[in-house]
Amino acid sequence: MSKFRGAAAIAGIGQTPYYKRATSPEPEVKLALRAITAAADDAGIDVRDINGFVSYASERSDPAKLMPALGTREVKFASLVWFHGGGLPATLNIATAAIMAGQADIVAVYRSMAESSSQRLRVIVAQNDTSSQYLVNGLDSPAQILALRAQRMMEYHGVPQSALYATVQASYYHAKNNPKAYGRNTEMNADIYNNARMISEPYRLFDCSRENDAAGCVLVVSAERAKDLKQKPAYILSAPMGTMEGGGALEENWRPYYATAGQKELADRMWRESGYGPKDVDVAQIYMNMNSMGIGAMVDHGFFAMEEAGAFCTVDNLIAPSGKLPINTSGGDLGEGFIHGFGLVPEAVRQIRGTSTNQVPGAKLSLVTGGPGDLMSSTALLGSAETL
Repeated sequence: MSKFRGAAAIAGIGQTPYYKRATSPEPEVKLALRAITAAADDAGIDVRDINGFVSYASERSDPAKLMPALGTREVKFASLVWFHGGGLPATLNIATAAIMAGQADIVAVYRSMAESSSQRLRVIVAQNDTSSQYLVNGLDSPAQILALRAQRMMEYHGVPQSALYATVQASYYHAKNNPKAYGRNTEMNADIYNNARMISEPYRLFDCSRENDAAGCVLVVSAERAKDLKQKPAYILSAPMGTMEGGGALEENWRPYYATAGQKELADRMWRESGYGPKDVDVAQIYMNMNSMGIGAMVDHGFFAMEEAGAFCTVDNLIAPSGKLPINTSGGDLGEGFIHGFGLVPEAVRQIRGTSTNQVPGAKLSLVTGGPGDLMSSTALLGSAETL
Protein backbone atom coordinates (compact mmCIF):
# COMPACT_ATOMS: atom_id res chain seq x y z
CA MET A 1 0.00 0.00 0.00
CA SER A 2 1.32 3.47 -0.87
CA LYS A 3 2.84 5.60 1.94
CA PHE A 4 0.92 8.49 0.38
CA ARG A 5 -2.41 6.89 1.28
CA GLY A 6 -4.06 8.85 4.08
CA ALA A 7 -0.90 10.75 5.03
CA ALA A 8 -2.70 14.07 4.68
CA ALA A 9 -6.23 15.35 4.85
CA ILE A 10 -8.34 18.31 3.82
CA ALA A 11 -9.26 20.14 7.02
CA GLY A 12 -10.83 23.37 5.78
CA ILE A 13 -12.81 24.60 2.78
CA GLY A 14 -13.71 28.10 1.63
CA GLN A 15 -15.48 29.56 -1.38
CA THR A 16 -16.63 32.98 -2.52
CA PRO A 17 -19.95 33.54 -4.29
CA TYR A 18 -20.05 32.79 -8.02
CA TYR A 19 -20.41 35.82 -10.28
CA LYS A 20 -21.17 35.99 -13.98
CA ARG A 21 -17.85 36.18 -15.75
CA ALA A 22 -16.26 39.62 -15.75
CA THR A 23 -18.74 41.00 -13.20
CA SER A 24 -16.98 40.34 -9.89
CA PRO A 25 -16.87 43.49 -7.75
CA GLU A 26 -13.40 42.44 -6.61
CA PRO A 27 -10.19 41.40 -8.43
CA GLU A 28 -8.76 37.89 -8.42
CA VAL A 29 -6.35 38.51 -5.56
CA LYS A 30 -9.09 39.69 -3.22
CA LEU A 31 -11.29 36.74 -4.14
CA ALA A 32 -8.38 34.41 -3.37
CA LEU A 33 -7.85 36.10 -0.02
CA ARG A 34 -11.51 35.68 0.88
CA ALA A 35 -11.50 31.99 -0.02
CA ILE A 36 -8.27 31.24 1.87
CA THR A 37 -9.45 33.12 4.95
CA ALA A 38 -12.78 31.29 4.87
CA ALA A 39 -10.98 27.94 4.66
CA ALA A 40 -8.82 28.85 7.66
CA ASP A 41 -11.89 29.87 9.66
CA ASP A 42 -13.62 26.64 8.67
CA ALA A 43 -10.69 24.57 9.94
CA GLY A 44 -10.08 26.64 13.07
CA ILE A 45 -6.59 27.58 11.87
CA ASP A 46 -4.92 30.97 12.21
CA VAL A 47 -4.60 32.13 8.60
CA ARG A 48 -1.15 33.53 9.42
CA ASP A 49 0.11 29.98 10.04
CA ILE A 50 -0.48 28.81 6.47
CA ASN A 51 3.03 28.22 5.11
CA GLY A 52 2.40 26.43 1.82
CA PHE A 53 0.57 27.55 -1.33
CA VAL A 54 -0.35 25.40 -4.34
CA SER A 55 -2.42 26.18 -7.42
CA TYR A 56 -2.56 25.20 -11.08
CA ALA A 57 -2.88 26.49 -14.62
CA SER A 58 -2.88 30.26 -15.14
CA GLU A 59 -3.38 31.25 -11.49
CA ARG A 60 -2.29 34.87 -11.04
CA SER A 61 -2.82 35.25 -7.29
CA ASP A 62 0.66 34.10 -6.35
CA PRO A 63 1.83 33.79 -2.72
CA ALA A 64 3.90 36.96 -2.85
CA LYS A 65 0.73 38.94 -3.56
CA LEU A 66 -1.24 37.14 -0.86
CA MET A 67 1.25 37.32 2.01
CA PRO A 68 0.82 40.97 3.08
CA ALA A 69 -2.96 40.78 3.42
CA LEU A 70 -2.93 37.33 5.05
CA GLY A 71 -0.20 38.33 7.50
CA THR A 72 1.72 35.19 6.52
CA ARG A 73 4.50 34.50 9.02
CA GLU A 74 6.58 32.38 6.66
CA VAL A 75 6.26 30.69 3.27
CA LYS A 76 8.04 27.36 3.34
CA PHE A 77 6.66 25.89 0.12
CA ALA A 78 4.98 27.12 -3.06
CA SER A 79 4.19 25.33 -6.30
CA LEU A 80 2.06 25.61 -9.45
CA VAL A 81 0.89 22.63 -11.50
CA TRP A 82 1.82 23.32 -15.11
CA PHE A 83 -1.25 22.07 -16.93
CA HIS A 84 -4.75 23.52 -17.02
CA GLY A 85 -7.98 21.92 -15.70
CA GLY A 86 -6.24 18.56 -15.68
CA GLY A 87 -4.11 19.86 -12.83
CA LEU A 88 -6.97 20.22 -10.34
CA PRO A 89 -6.53 17.03 -8.24
CA ALA A 90 -2.76 17.15 -8.84
CA THR A 91 -2.64 20.07 -6.41
CA LEU A 92 -3.61 17.61 -3.64
CA ASN A 93 -0.73 15.36 -4.72
CA ILE A 94 1.78 18.20 -4.42
CA ALA A 95 0.37 19.49 -1.13
CA THR A 96 0.52 16.00 0.38
CA ALA A 97 4.07 15.45 -0.86
CA ALA A 98 5.16 18.75 0.70
CA ILE A 99 3.65 17.77 4.05
CA MET A 100 5.12 14.26 3.95
CA ALA A 101 8.56 15.71 3.18
CA GLY A 102 8.34 18.21 6.04
CA GLN A 103 8.48 21.15 3.64
CA ALA A 104 5.17 22.62 4.81
CA ASP A 105 2.68 22.20 7.65
CA ILE A 106 -0.51 23.86 6.36
CA VAL A 107 -0.94 24.12 2.59
CA ALA A 108 -3.56 26.31 0.93
CA VAL A 109 -4.70 24.78 -2.35
CA TYR A 110 -6.67 27.41 -4.25
CA ARG A 111 -7.84 28.86 -7.56
CA SER A 112 -9.18 32.34 -8.32
CA MET A 113 -10.69 33.82 -11.48
CA ALA A 114 -12.03 37.28 -12.25
CA GLU A 115 -12.21 37.97 -15.96
CA SER A 116 -12.75 41.68 -15.43
CA SER A 117 -9.19 41.93 -14.07
CA SER A 118 -7.75 39.13 -16.20
CA GLN A 119 -8.97 37.69 -19.52
CA ARG A 120 -11.22 34.96 -20.85
CA LEU A 121 -10.20 31.54 -19.62
CA ARG A 122 -10.61 30.07 -23.10
CA VAL A 123 -8.20 32.69 -24.43
CA ILE A 124 -5.59 31.85 -21.80
CA VAL A 125 -5.92 28.14 -22.58
CA ALA A 126 -5.59 28.80 -26.32
CA GLN A 127 -2.49 30.92 -25.78
CA ASN A 128 -0.82 28.49 -23.40
CA ASP A 129 -1.28 25.01 -24.83
CA THR A 130 -3.49 24.87 -27.90
CA SER A 131 -1.26 23.63 -30.70
CA SER A 132 -0.80 25.33 -34.03
CA GLN A 133 -2.51 22.47 -35.87
CA TYR A 134 -5.76 23.60 -34.27
CA LEU A 135 -5.23 27.33 -34.40
CA VAL A 136 -4.37 27.47 -38.11
CA ASN A 137 -7.59 25.58 -38.82
CA GLY A 138 -9.76 27.92 -36.80
CA LEU A 139 -10.11 25.70 -33.74
CA ASP A 140 -9.23 28.02 -30.88
CA SER A 141 -11.55 26.96 -28.05
CA PRO A 142 -11.86 23.81 -25.93
CA ALA A 143 -15.48 23.41 -27.05
CA GLN A 144 -14.45 23.12 -30.69
CA ILE A 145 -11.61 20.70 -30.04
CA LEU A 146 -13.54 18.49 -27.65
CA ALA A 147 -16.56 18.48 -29.96
CA LEU A 148 -14.47 16.34 -32.32
CA ARG A 149 -14.05 13.78 -29.56
CA ALA A 150 -17.75 13.94 -28.72
CA GLN A 151 -18.59 13.17 -32.34
CA ARG A 152 -16.29 10.16 -32.19
CA MET A 153 -17.91 8.99 -28.96
CA MET A 154 -21.39 9.26 -30.40
CA GLU A 155 -20.86 8.14 -34.01
CA TYR A 156 -18.23 5.43 -33.56
CA HIS A 157 -18.87 4.17 -30.02
CA GLY A 158 -22.65 4.63 -30.13
CA VAL A 159 -23.09 6.73 -26.99
CA PRO A 160 -26.56 8.29 -27.34
CA GLN A 161 -27.43 11.95 -26.92
CA SER A 162 -29.59 10.88 -23.98
CA ALA A 163 -26.44 10.12 -21.98
CA LEU A 164 -25.19 13.68 -22.43
CA TYR A 165 -28.60 15.05 -21.51
CA ALA A 166 -28.70 12.95 -18.34
CA THR A 167 -25.52 14.63 -17.06
CA VAL A 168 -27.17 18.02 -17.64
CA GLN A 169 -30.36 16.92 -15.89
CA ALA A 170 -28.40 15.65 -12.89
CA SER A 171 -26.30 18.81 -12.66
CA TYR A 172 -29.27 21.19 -12.66
CA TYR A 173 -31.27 18.90 -10.36
CA HIS A 174 -28.48 19.21 -7.81
CA ALA A 175 -27.94 22.93 -8.46
CA LYS A 176 -31.59 23.64 -7.67
CA ASN A 177 -31.02 22.39 -4.10
CA ASN A 178 -27.79 24.36 -3.66
CA PRO A 179 -28.50 27.98 -2.64
CA LYS A 180 -24.96 28.98 -3.67
CA ALA A 181 -25.14 27.55 -7.19
CA TYR A 182 -25.09 30.12 -9.98
CA GLY A 183 -27.45 27.95 -12.03
CA ARG A 184 -29.91 27.17 -9.23
CA ASN A 185 -32.77 29.04 -10.93
CA THR A 186 -32.20 27.59 -14.39
CA GLU A 187 -35.12 25.44 -15.50
CA MET A 188 -34.10 22.32 -17.37
CA ASN A 189 -36.18 19.99 -19.49
CA ALA A 190 -35.80 18.27 -22.84
CA ASP A 191 -37.27 21.18 -24.83
CA ILE A 192 -34.98 23.75 -23.19
CA TYR A 193 -31.97 21.49 -23.69
CA ASN A 194 -32.69 20.58 -27.32
CA ASN A 195 -33.59 24.12 -28.37
CA ALA A 196 -30.53 25.80 -26.83
CA ARG A 197 -28.14 27.37 -29.30
CA MET A 198 -25.45 25.26 -30.89
CA ILE A 199 -21.94 25.95 -29.61
CA SER A 200 -19.94 23.41 -31.60
CA GLU A 201 -21.72 20.34 -32.91
CA PRO A 202 -22.80 18.20 -31.08
CA TYR A 203 -22.51 20.54 -28.08
CA ARG A 204 -25.38 22.86 -27.35
CA LEU A 205 -25.27 25.53 -24.67
CA PHE A 206 -26.06 23.33 -21.68
CA ASP A 207 -23.53 20.66 -22.66
CA CYS A 208 -20.80 23.18 -21.84
CA SER A 209 -19.48 24.44 -18.52
CA ARG A 210 -19.99 27.97 -17.32
CA GLU A 211 -17.23 30.53 -16.87
CA ASN A 212 -17.56 32.42 -13.62
CA ASP A 213 -15.67 34.84 -11.43
CA ALA A 214 -15.03 33.28 -8.02
CA ALA A 215 -12.37 31.66 -5.84
CA GLY A 216 -12.10 28.50 -3.78
CA CYS A 217 -9.62 27.04 -1.32
CA VAL A 218 -9.02 23.86 0.64
CA LEU A 219 -6.44 23.52 3.43
CA VAL A 220 -4.30 20.39 3.51
CA VAL A 221 -2.59 19.27 6.72
CA SER A 222 -1.08 16.06 8.04
CA ALA A 223 -3.50 13.30 9.00
CA GLU A 224 -2.33 13.57 12.59
CA ARG A 225 -2.98 17.30 12.77
CA ALA A 226 -6.37 16.98 11.08
CA LYS A 227 -7.71 14.93 13.99
CA ASP A 228 -7.45 17.94 16.34
CA LEU A 229 -9.13 20.53 14.11
CA LYS A 230 -12.76 21.68 13.92
CA GLN A 231 -14.00 19.65 10.98
CA LYS A 232 -14.25 15.99 10.08
CA PRO A 233 -11.16 15.27 7.92
CA ALA A 234 -11.36 14.15 4.32
CA TYR A 235 -8.27 11.99 3.88
CA ILE A 236 -6.38 12.05 0.59
CA LEU A 237 -6.06 8.39 -0.35
CA SER A 238 -4.51 8.89 -3.79
CA ALA A 239 -4.07 11.76 -6.22
CA PRO A 240 -1.94 10.67 -9.21
CA MET A 241 -1.05 12.97 -12.09
CA GLY A 242 0.49 12.44 -15.54
CA THR A 243 -0.34 11.13 -18.98
CA MET A 244 0.01 7.95 -20.97
CA GLU A 245 2.30 7.15 -23.90
CA GLY A 246 1.09 9.18 -26.87
CA GLY A 247 -0.24 11.95 -24.65
CA GLY A 248 1.38 15.26 -23.81
CA ALA A 249 1.92 17.59 -26.74
CA LEU A 250 1.18 14.88 -29.33
CA GLU A 251 -2.45 15.92 -29.46
CA GLU A 252 -5.01 13.41 -30.72
CA ASN A 253 -2.51 10.52 -30.73
CA TRP A 254 -4.06 8.75 -27.74
CA ARG A 255 -4.88 5.16 -28.56
CA PRO A 256 -7.47 3.89 -27.90
CA TYR A 257 -8.57 6.83 -25.74
CA TYR A 258 -9.39 9.56 -28.21
CA ALA A 259 -13.09 9.68 -27.29
CA THR A 260 -12.54 9.34 -23.54
CA ALA A 261 -10.69 11.54 -21.05
CA GLY A 262 -7.21 10.03 -21.34
CA GLN A 263 -7.35 9.12 -17.65
CA LYS A 264 -7.35 5.31 -17.68
CA GLU A 265 -3.76 4.89 -16.50
CA LEU A 266 -4.30 7.53 -13.83
CA ALA A 267 -7.42 5.77 -12.60
CA ASP A 268 -5.64 2.40 -12.54
CA ARG A 269 -2.84 3.93 -10.43
CA MET A 270 -5.37 5.52 -8.11
CA TRP A 271 -7.22 2.25 -7.52
CA ARG A 272 -3.91 0.46 -6.80
CA GLU A 273 -2.63 3.17 -4.45
CA SER A 274 -5.89 3.57 -2.57
CA GLY A 275 -6.81 -0.10 -2.33
CA TYR A 276 -10.29 0.60 -3.65
CA GLY A 277 -12.10 0.26 -6.96
CA PRO A 278 -14.94 1.90 -8.87
CA LYS A 279 -17.60 -0.24 -7.16
CA ASP A 280 -16.55 1.19 -3.78
CA VAL A 281 -17.10 4.85 -4.68
CA ASP A 282 -20.13 6.46 -3.08
CA VAL A 283 -20.17 9.78 -4.95
CA ALA A 284 -18.15 11.44 -7.71
CA GLN A 285 -17.38 15.00 -8.69
CA ILE A 286 -16.65 14.69 -12.42
CA TYR A 287 -14.92 17.57 -14.21
CA MET A 288 -17.16 18.55 -17.09
CA ASN A 289 -15.73 21.34 -19.18
CA MET A 290 -17.94 19.56 -21.73
CA ASN A 291 -20.23 16.76 -20.63
CA SER A 292 -19.15 14.08 -23.11
CA MET A 293 -15.64 14.37 -21.67
CA GLY A 294 -17.09 13.69 -18.22
CA ILE A 295 -18.70 10.55 -19.59
CA GLY A 296 -15.27 9.63 -20.97
CA ALA A 297 -13.76 10.14 -17.51
CA MET A 298 -16.30 7.78 -15.99
CA VAL A 299 -15.46 5.18 -18.65
CA ASP A 300 -11.74 5.58 -17.93
CA HIS A 301 -12.37 5.11 -14.20
CA GLY A 302 -14.19 1.84 -14.84
CA PHE A 303 -17.71 2.78 -13.79
CA PHE A 304 -19.08 1.44 -17.06
CA ALA A 305 -17.89 0.48 -20.54
CA MET A 306 -18.42 2.74 -23.52
CA GLU A 307 -21.16 0.51 -24.87
CA GLU A 308 -22.93 0.69 -21.50
CA ALA A 309 -22.94 4.51 -21.31
CA GLY A 310 -26.47 4.91 -22.61
CA ALA A 311 -27.94 2.46 -20.12
CA PHE A 312 -25.90 3.75 -17.16
CA CYS A 313 -26.18 7.49 -17.77
CA THR A 314 -29.77 8.16 -16.78
CA VAL A 315 -30.84 10.91 -14.44
CA ASP A 316 -32.00 8.39 -11.82
CA ASN A 317 -28.55 6.77 -11.74
CA LEU A 318 -26.69 10.08 -11.52
CA ILE A 319 -28.55 11.92 -8.75
CA ALA A 320 -28.37 11.86 -4.97
CA PRO A 321 -29.30 10.37 -2.67
CA SER A 322 -29.77 6.91 -4.17
CA GLY A 323 -28.38 6.85 -7.72
CA LYS A 324 -25.87 4.19 -8.70
CA LEU A 325 -23.25 6.92 -9.05
CA PRO A 326 -24.40 10.38 -7.93
CA ILE A 327 -22.27 12.95 -9.72
CA ASN A 328 -21.63 16.67 -9.33
CA THR A 329 -23.83 16.98 -6.30
CA SER A 330 -23.34 20.74 -5.90
CA GLY A 331 -24.37 21.24 -9.53
CA GLY A 332 -20.81 20.85 -10.75
CA ASP A 333 -19.20 22.73 -13.60
CA LEU A 334 -22.47 22.80 -15.55
CA GLY A 335 -24.90 23.89 -12.85
CA GLU A 336 -23.04 25.29 -9.84
CA GLY A 337 -20.36 27.40 -11.47
CA PHE A 338 -16.97 27.06 -13.11
CA ILE A 339 -13.65 28.35 -11.83
CA HIS A 340 -11.51 25.89 -13.75
CA GLY A 341 -13.28 23.05 -11.96
CA PHE A 342 -12.16 23.96 -8.45
CA GLY A 343 -15.65 23.85 -6.91
CA LEU A 344 -15.58 20.06 -7.28
CA VAL A 345 -13.03 19.67 -4.47
CA PRO A 346 -14.97 21.42 -1.66
CA GLU A 347 -18.06 19.45 -2.65
CA ALA A 348 -16.13 16.18 -2.47
CA VAL A 349 -15.12 17.17 1.07
CA ARG A 350 -18.69 18.11 2.03
CA GLN A 351 -19.84 14.65 1.01
CA ILE A 352 -17.30 13.06 3.38
CA ARG A 353 -18.40 15.46 6.14
CA GLY A 354 -22.08 14.77 5.50
CA THR A 355 -22.92 18.42 4.84
CA SER A 356 -23.73 18.53 1.12
CA THR A 357 -27.02 20.05 -0.01
CA ASN A 358 -27.47 16.82 -1.96
CA GLN A 359 -25.96 14.41 0.53
CA VAL A 360 -25.32 10.76 -0.29
CA PRO A 361 -26.12 8.96 2.98
CA GLY A 362 -23.05 7.55 4.69
CA ALA A 363 -20.65 8.62 1.92
CA LYS A 364 -17.15 7.36 2.75
CA LEU A 365 -15.37 7.50 -0.62
CA SER A 366 -15.61 10.63 -2.74
CA LEU A 367 -13.92 10.92 -6.15
CA VAL A 368 -12.70 14.08 -7.89
CA THR A 369 -11.54 13.89 -11.51
CA GLY A 370 -9.39 16.48 -13.24
CA GLY A 371 -9.93 18.20 -16.54
CA PRO A 372 -10.45 15.52 -19.22
CA GLY A 373 -8.58 15.68 -22.49
CA ASP A 374 -5.91 18.02 -21.11
CA LEU A 375 -2.28 17.53 -22.15
CA MET A 376 -1.79 15.98 -18.72
CA SER A 377 -4.41 15.22 -16.11
CA SER A 378 -4.97 13.96 -12.58
CA THR A 379 -7.57 12.34 -10.35
CA ALA A 380 -8.08 11.95 -6.60
CA LEU A 381 -9.93 9.78 -4.12
CA LEU A 382 -10.92 11.21 -0.74
CA GLY A 383 -12.03 9.06 2.15
CA SER A 384 -13.40 9.20 5.66
CA ALA A 385 -11.50 7.84 8.66
CA GLU A 386 -13.26 4.48 8.17
CA THR A 387 -11.51 4.03 4.82
CA LEU A 388 -7.95 4.22 6.17
